Amino acid sequence: MFKGLCTAIVTPFKNNGKSVDYDAFKRLVDFQIENGAKAIVFFGTTGEAATLTKKEKIEIAKFAVSYVNKRIKVIVGSGSNNTAEAVKNAKLYTKLGVDGLLVVTPYYNKCTQSGLIEHYTKIARSTNLPIIMYNVPGRTGVNIAPETTIKLSKIKNIVAIKEASGNLTQVQQILSHVDDDFSIFSGDDGLLLPMLSVGAKGVISVASNIMPKEVSDICNFYFNKNTTKAKELQLKLHELFQNLFIEVNPIPVKNAMEMLGMIDATTRLPLTSQMKEENYKKLKNTLISLKLALKKPKI
Repeated sequence: MFKGLCTAIVTPFKNNGKSVDYDAFKRLVDFQIENGAKAIVFFGTTGEAATLTKKEKIEIAKFAVSYVNKRIKVIVGSGSNNTAEAVKNAKLYTKLGVDGLLVVTPYYNKCTQSGLIEHYTKIARSTNLPIIMYNVPGRTGVNIAPETTIKLSKIKNIVAIKEASGNLTQVQQILSHVDDDFSIFSGDDGLLLPMLSVGAKGVISVASNIMPKEVSDICNFYFNKNTTKAKELQLKLHELFQNLFIEVNPIPVKNAMEMLGMIDATTRLPLTSQMKEENYKKLKNTLISLKLALKKPKI
């Protein structure tokens, strides 16, 4: 699918969150492409998939395919806690011409590992697109066990997993048993360099909404065996990586982007755009420390 940086892009809104801001979306996409992103995930967790309508997702997917125009890979979030719905989504986005699917584990149901195997197998059989599994147990309530990932990696078009479990031991167990053509991507910016060091192929990043070049550079320095530079950048961005999750994602990253004049910070309920004052100040000071030019800070 890609090697290096993939940005989990925010969905910019206008009209108090009533509609998607496609002018802003164009600017964000160009910013990613110009600064080293190899792929973009549209309407993933960071893109607020949970509060987008089906019609909006279709419109965003069409926009992404048309506007990106093969410059980089277009990946869309197509998961569901209903396997039949996830299969329908896979078929739909295949027809729309995206390059790949990010498929989160079924949430709320808390299915068994055998249920996960059947779930992903049915989705994979419904499309010829490459599938990246998305393991984020802190959000979904279910972890894809290493043995399950290893088994599913044998399916031809299940090509990768976005690992956001925070468990490096689990990551190493997977990488020691899968074939070289199966990739692991870090789902946590803060663990990017440690993940690369054990064999991850890149990152699906939140922080790159703001600093794509720097996150891309961590990957590229590491791949080019300049581990000193990679370490310096990882540590330089450590505070940013932490503070973008000081409240529920994507509230902080959208507020940071608004401070930088990139988008409106509006999120859709039940997410609220307003951060706690102390958290907002902490995030603002982090941006200042990185010498980013603030344009619209509220405080």
